[in-house]
Amino acid sequence: MIYICKMENNKSKDPLHGITLQQILEKLIGFYGFDTLGELINIKCFRENPTLKSSLTFLRKTDWARKKVEELYIKTLPKF
Repeated sequence: MIYICKMENNKSKDPLHGITLQQILEKLIGFYGFDTLGELINIKCFRENPTLKSSLTFLRKTDWARKKVEELYIKTLPKF
């Protein structure tokens, strides 16, 4: 006997599944801008001479900061 499984309902419920840190940051920057991001998440890479590149570099090395960015992204998802 051969069983065939349908993969239709196996979609991940994780809102971060399949999205890169760069995509997350681009959406947040587009929605809030660096000024508001720096107020919402008090980290230097958002407050002093912020760029996408410098923010990505910092967030890739700093787990606690990345977690805060991911949490803000999840909270903001319904507004995008």
